[in-house]
Amino acid sequence: MQSVRYGARPAQVNHEIAAKKADIWSEAVTATYLTDPDVIAALLPPPLEPGPEPLVRITITRVEMPGLPAFGAGWIGVQARHGDRLGEYPIFMPMTSEQAMIGGRETNGEPKKLAEVEVERDGNRVEARISRMGFLICEVIGTVTETRENYEKEKVDFWFKVSPSPEEPGVLDQDPLLVYGEKTERTRVHEGIEGELILKEAPLDPVADLVIRRVVDLNWTERASTQVGRIIGPVSRESFVPYLHQRYDDLSVLGAKR
Repeated sequence: MQSVRYGARPAQVNHEIAAKKADIWSEAVTATYLTDPDVIAALLPPPLEPGPEPLVRITITRVEMPGLPAFGAGWIGVQARHGDRLGEYPIFMPMTSEQAMIGGRETNGEPKKLAEVEVERDGNRVEARISRMGFLICEVIGTVTETRENYEKEKVDFWFKVSPSPEEPGVLDQDPLLVYGEKTERTRVHEGIEGELILKEAPLDPVADLVIRRVVDLNWTERASTQVGRIIGPVSRESFVPYLHQRYDDLSVLGAKR
């Protein structure tokens, strides 16, 4: 009898989880800057609270994974804390491939969306940008000017794994799960950039609302990271619903009918 490949199979390895436990090297442009404290406070879902500084980080990377073509990946988020744990809350993680997006979004609750992510380096000249659905969201343009010490550091992302209701728009059918994304990051190249971070108006991805008050750092790295997700527990669905729009597009802002 002919095999039906969509039929039942033994338990499979979750390649998203397996890949993130191994070193994955990437070329990354990272911009860190200060915004207004009330901006940070406005976008954090409970039980997250602002950290000691109103920091925003934007990282734009080109990722190499064994057995797969290189792809673009971005991370845009803010400093936050949960109790006494200091970390970061990502609001937008653009990915250029379906494989890089689906696993992290469904398994971990990472706010990933398909987008265009580009990193280019010609000698010491660096350009990086994120675009989506016809809109340029942000870009970094600059020149590598210094060599820095390599580093290894631990950090944590705060994710919310959610289950939207199939019956009623804008409603969750169960309480979201708060997930810690515990990461180790190390570099083999770490260089400073003199340049500019530019935020553009993009109605579906309004990163420009995270106004730049002072750029703290621009850098280029070749880095590897490993990551483990850990479920902390449920949070109130009622308190999270006002922030649900952060991960789903409201096409009405483009004049489309909902």
